[in-house]
Amino acid sequence: SLQKWALLALSCCSSLCCLCCLLALLAAIALTLATQGRLLLGPCSPGSATLAPLSLQCPFDPSRVYVSAPGLGMRR
Repeated sequence: SLQKWALLALSCCSSLCCLCCLLALLAAIALTLATQGRLLLGPCSPGSATLAPLSLQCPFDPSRVYVSAPGLGMRR
């Protein structure tokens, strides 16, 4: 029936999307391991005076410790 074909098509599209995400994640992990993290922290190095740690080119502040509220024992 039509519902079975629609479900099969949706399942195939979802599987393809999942596979693409998995391949991108594996590529990112491989690049990080191959460069020992230098590629990830390159734009955030303190030698680069033009880049602030929280600029758009630096995805995170490597000198900051991120702690969540539950990690501090706080409750909402």
